[in-house]
Amino acid sequence: MSTYDMLVVGGAGIDTIVRVPGLPLPVADSVHVPPIRDYVAHTGNGVALGCHALGLRCKFIDFIGDDAQGAAILQRYKDAKLDFSHIVEPSGTRRSVNLVDPQGRRLSLYDGRHPQDVRMPAAFYLPYLGPARHAHFSIMGWVADLFDDALVCGTTVSTDLHDWDGVNPHHKAFALRADLVFLSTAALGERRDDVMRTIRSEGRAQLVVAMAGAHGAYLLERNTDVVRHFPAAPLTQAVVDTNGAGDSFVAAFLHAWLDGRPLDEAMHRGAIAGAFACTQHGTHERFIGREELHDLYQARTSL
Repeated sequence: MSTYDMLVVGGAGIDTIVRVPGLPLPVADSVHVPPIRDYVAHTGNGVALGCHALGLRCKFIDFIGDDAQGAAILQRYKDAKLDFSHIVEPSGTRRSVNLVDPQGRRLSLYDGRHPQDVRMPAAFYLPYLGPARHAHFSIMGWVADLFDDALVCGTTVSTDLHDWDGVNPHHKAFALRADLVFLSTAALGERRDDVMRTIRSEGRAQLVVAMAGAHGAYLLERNTDVVRHFPAAPLTQAVVDTNGAGDSFVAAFLHAWLDGRPLDEAMHRGAIAGAFACTQHGTHERFIGREELHDLYQARTSL
């Protein structure tokens, strides 16, 4: 029996959320804003905590700094009882400043800060990668080195390319080697379906999911050329912050997929979790639980 349902590799950091009157910002010497807050965040954090909240046995590994931001991450995971192991990176903890407008839309200013040549020793990650049922790889450069070992271990891998333009070679390495590929439609426009088909035809993906926010999501499976559309889930409250919606979608989808549920159900559950995240303040502060997700799914499908 596998030790973990899910191993999440990379993607812990701190988001500083600044609520602004509109995007883009006006050209001005100063703009008055509501209180600015820091949150434990970033993509791996969102998937790991999202899966953990849904009851999956989740392990999370990453580099963080020996700094105040790293201490905040460790405290957050201790409080949440998330199984986290890390290596200290001297350059510090990754950070983002996210500008969020009144409609919940965001502009993220990302400070990756870790050196390009940083590498995680195999002796550190193999004891977690081998026993895991599935691994989710965040798109930090060093994580790409783990694909070969995942293949040897027989561990399936998912990844989220975020707002990939379909061209950038950094993302392409992840796009063509993962078994499940998630991405945003934000930079694709009319090329959406073509990019999804290229990922499928040139890589090893069993399926490709393109998330389009309020416009829903799209699914392409391995054995078909048909890109299917799934609508967004209705909101139970007003949108306050879209930070973390994609990560919540991914977590709920993977939870259903690992449970052997049909892909249509996984897509609907992902949409419900993503919509739930949009109604929560900050980044990854509260995740939908298994019972709440089940109840909302049952209510939606009984209509």
